[in-house]
Amino acid sequence: MITNAKDAIAAGASGFDQFVAVIGTPLMIAIACVLLYLAIVKKFEPLLLLPIAFGMLLSNLPMFANSGAIMMHTEFFTDPAYMIDGHLDMQRIFSEGGLLDLLYLGVKLGIYPPLIFLGIGVMTDFGPLIANPKSIILGAAAQLGVFLTFLGALVLGACIPAINFGVKEAASIGIIGGADGPTAIYVTKTLAPALLPAIAIAAYSYMALIPVIQPPIMKLMTTKKERCVVMEQLRPVSKTEKIIFPIVVTIVVALIVPDAVTLVGMLMLGNLAKECGVVERLTKTAENGLMNTITIFLGLTVGATAKASTFLTAETLGIIVLGLIAFCFSTAGGLLLGKIMYKLTGGKVNPLIGSAGVSAVPMAARVSQTVGQKENPANFLLMHAMGPNVAGVIGSAVAAGVFLSMFS
Repeated sequence: MITNAKDAIAAGASGFDQFVAVIGTPLMIAIACVLLYLAIVKKFEPLLLLPIAFGMLLSNLPMFANSGAIMMHTEFFTDPAYMIDGHLDMQRIFSEGGLLDLLYLGVKLGIYPPLIFLGIGVMTDFGPLIANPKSIILGAAAQLGVFLTFLGALVLGACIPAINFGVKEAASIGIIGGADGPTAIYVTKTLAPALLPAIAIAAYSYMALIPVIQPPIMKLMTTKKERCVVMEQLRPVSKTEKIIFPIVVTIVVALIVPDAVTLVGMLMLGNLAKECGVVERLTKTAENGLMNTITIFLGLTVGATAKASTFLTAETLGIIVLGLIAFCFSTAGGLLLGKIMYKLTGGKVNPLIGSAGVSAVPMAARVSQTVGQKENPANFLLMHAMGPNVAGVIGSAVAAGVFLSMFS
């Protein structure tokens, strides 16, 4: 393994490999500091971007790399030489691993993302989706970017030898288009763990940039007349409907896409706990203490896997470009179906709510509200956009389940 400039030269490595060996560590520290700036000053997804950036900083400090008590050994989780028959060598991890190795088990074993979905479920109101069931197809249409980017990653991997993207890597990259960080991490830790740092950082960075990425696409794909449409007020949703909804969704998803039920089931459990009103202590724990703790562990350990030798690669650049494409196509897919619904309903549906079909809750819905209100100050699209928005959460989890069932 090339670990420094002397090794790189002795091994006859390429110019790029030697470049990474010479300035890789300082460059990674600089990238970590930039991400910290974006999290603290610009407030770009700070709850996860800050621990991710600090984990990256820790793992690239030379003194940290020699500290066995806290060190992150990414090779324990990605290098077959450190595994037993393709499985984690748990005895080695427990005896030789550092603090972050132990915390990273929550990522590798698929524990953290479902627990985050539990907290998201507690904070989610499915009322707008129940009141307007048609909006679920807008959430489905916004997964267009997931599958188009999956195909694009396969083509890129086939055309550029330096970029090694197979079907598992392509599926992990494509899921960025769902605009759901925990889902992207959940898929990647199973299918392409070596790409986890780049995919996690790309996913959360683009989620934070939704207010920048989406409005130009929304204005390009819709007319002023369409953006000015004022939709009818949603009907009231009863408590009984809100209690039945998570139970029915869990059963349906389990029957159709069993691999998605881990994420969707935890999402619906959290929502059911909130809506039933009889387990207030549990909902407060899931929404606050548990959610915050898991967020710290997840961000810190994912960031710690981002070392120069694995992060500063052609694959990372490809992921950043494809991730942006995924977001753009997901937004476009929702808007396109929104325009179709506008036509079919005789102008009663504002196509802008289609862009909220990505699962960045509630940011994408707020963007729909902001763009719509700029065109018509009397327009209030937030609750209408929340329907596709929460449907997108379910849609991205289902898309993840499809990829996992096909390629894991």
